[in-house]
Amino acid sequence: MDILLIAGLWLDASAWDEVVPELTALGHRPVPVALPGQGDGDASATLEDQVRAVLAAVDAAEGKPLVVGHSAASLAWLAADARPGGVAGVALVGGFPGEDGKAYADFFPVADGVVAFPGWEPFEGPDAADLDGPARERFTARAVPVPEGVAKGVVRLTDERRFGVPVALVCPEFTPARAKEWIAAGDSPELARARHVTYTDLDSGHWPMFTRPRAFARALADACPPAAQSAVTPQ
Repeated sequence: MDILLIAGLWLDASAWDEVVPELTALGHRPVPVALPGQGDGDASATLEDQVRAVLAAVDAAEGKPLVVGHSAASLAWLAADARPGGVAGVALVGGFPGEDGKAYADFFPVADGVVAFPGWEPFEGPDAADLDGPARERFTARAVPVPEGVAKGVVRLTDERRFGVPVALVCPEFTPARAKEWIAAGDSPELARARHVTYTDLDSGHWPMFTRPRAFARALADACPPAAQSAVTPQ
């Protein structure tokens, strides 16, 4: 099946370069989604622009795709809201979907209209524990600023049919048990209302596409709905 790959903050579509061949070998068609403002130099891009790019990829997919959202995760969930009958499911990696009316990713300072990668201090600990010095240097060199209009864009959710879309929560730097605790405590009202949520433990930091691409690809393939898994043949 088609698996749409949406990178998180500071990453362009090339972030999936090592995951794509692994998913292809598993019989799927991975489609990295180019997000306006992340890699094309357009600092005026907005969250709405990125949503339109994701929905265009959904509409162009062969059949119903699995939509993968890394980190902030709201773009994948926004696709489920806008196309509840047009996606097979969503996989949320290392993050939880935002609520209606809240900012998409207003976590870091804005300077000159963009949110630059803030360095490693905010991510010390489980997030970046599996990234050594050279890996961190490569990440920093490839990191692209995120437009203010994306980071501070307001999440708009309108269709409650999204809660019927299957959700796979891939847990890299935290465990499924911890994720369940957070959801039960009210930290993710959207996932608390989702009717079909599965959890996958992935022993990595926050960026498994760089540190564990093969295991990450397998986790995404396993997140495909059973009917879609049976329809593909690993190559």
